[in-house]
Amino acid sequence: MSDTVNQGVPPALPLAVNLQYTKDLSFEVPHGPEIFTALTAAPQIAVNIDVQANRLQNDQPHFEVALTIKAEADEAPASEGGPVGRKVFIAELTYAAVVTLNNPPAELVEPLLLVEVPRLIFPFARNILGDITRDGGFPPVILQPMDFVALWQARRAEASQTVGHA
Repeated sequence: MSDTVNQGVPPALPLAVNLQYTKDLSFEVPHGPEIFTALTAAPQIAVNIDVQANRLQNDQPHFEVALTIKAEADEAPASEGGPVGRKVFIAELTYAAVVTLNNPPAELVEPLLLVEVPRLIFPFARNILGDITRDGGFPPVILQPMDFVALWQARRAEASQTVGHA
């Protein structure tokens, strides 16, 4: 009888998010206030995202997962294909979560920490980045949803190439 009741219900994740917090936040407008009057076109924005996970104590299943987002905006080139102009703003955010893993299979530890936790905390980091850029006097930077599986796989591929060439 219990099998029919639980059909279609995914198993619970062997993961508990204990808390989330802003670990580091920086916003800089290096050429303010003149940059506000000098902008003639929307700036070009580059975004870099990184995820790090660290065990808090060797004998405990508690980890800190840190999602770092760096958004840099430059003045658009004066001419097609020309060099970018001055730095408009730099926003850096490290948003972290402290999580507990509840005896997951060994092959799930890395994807839980580097894919699932970032997926869960990304909306909060995205909101902070949007707020800080808007409060800094610019249109908010709204990040599109991230494919953390692809990011994790790319990092694994890069790590295996590095090991292979060492």
